[in-house]
Amino acid sequence: MLSVELAMSNERQFSPVDRLLMQADAAMRTLLPFSGAPARPSPAILQNESALSDDEARHVAGLMRINHTGEVCAQALYQGQALTAKLPQVRKAMEHAADEEIDHLAWCEQRIRELGSHPSVLNPLFYGLSFGVGAVAGLIGDRVSLGFVAATEDQVVKHLDEHLEQIPADDAKTRAILEQMREDEEQHATSALDAGGLRFPAPVKLGMSLLSKVMTKSTYRI
Repeated sequence: MLSVELAMSNERQFSPVDRLLMQADAAMRTLLPFSGAPARPSPAILQNESALSDDEARHVAGLMRINHTGEVCAQALYQGQALTAKLPQVRKAMEHAADEEIDHLAWCEQRIRELGSHPSVLNPLFYGLSFGVGAVAGLIGDRVSLGFVAATEDQVVKHLDEHLEQIPADDAKTRAILEQMREDEEQHATSALDAGGLRFPAPVKLGMSLLSKVMTKSTYRI
């Protein structure tokens, strides 16, 4: 959790070159298929596969593609913030949060493949944009950076709620993944605020919501 990580003060010192190489490695692990190993097994493994129609499977795959791209963006956001965070504790917290999001990334990709589809081809573009946003937020200040995490996770939770309403009632595998993701993302948002994150005003959140709609519309099919 972010609040726990902020209590840690000891951290190995890395050079700028070391950090750039670490960022390149993180990008490869995020964007290459099945390159990120989850720490937790997918919640879907405990559920039986349901008989979905072709249209249902295509729709659920589109929703999971959106969620997968959202996790790609989260990885990039955290990595960008970690690169420019001013306090070592905040940098460590961002890196830890990125590690936790690897689980979601792997779960979504696995479910997409099970449904006979593929992740979005636009992921490298969204990774680059999100990394830049995260780096700028970190440069502005750690409170803004943490506040951006909280606001972003709030947007993710809203998307997950919408998707939970849209998936077929008997698709237990997808539902189990989304419910666990929702729980984790909500905790990330709370932890970021507890760690001193700035509460963003409504107009800023509205702008973030509009940008997220661009991502969801473009990645549902592509």
